Amino acid sequence: MILLRRLLGDVLRRQRQRQGRTLREVSSSARVSLGYLSEVERGQKEASSELLSAICDALDVRMSELMREVSDELALAELAQSAAATPSQPVPASVRPMLGSVSVTGVPPERVTIKAPAEAVDVVAA
Repeated sequence: MILLRRLLGDVLRRQRQRQGRTLREVSSSARVSLGYLSEVERGQKEASSELLSAICDALDVRMSELMREVSDELALAELAQSAAATPSQPVPASVRPMLGSVSVTGVPPERVTIKAPAEAVDVVAA
């Protein structure tokens, strides 16, 4: 099962780390508790739209940019989940432009690793 809150948390964490900022700095700027922000980043809590807006403001990132990155990761996770379920089917033509130079490799059937040029995303089918 793909958890949107986990994908969202991963993207938020990467955004924060790209800026070289600590959880403490961002939580203070967003006016949210450090523990709660940590739980959001780990995908353990669902963030409200108000909380996401505050975090985006603290990170100086547009919410649309954040959601676009989450959407891209969700598309890749869905593709990986589909590939794990039916590994013999080709990638649909409508999905190919989104993938660019991404390669899909089956690692046992229930686990697919997607390797992109900058980083790897592991997706485990539930």
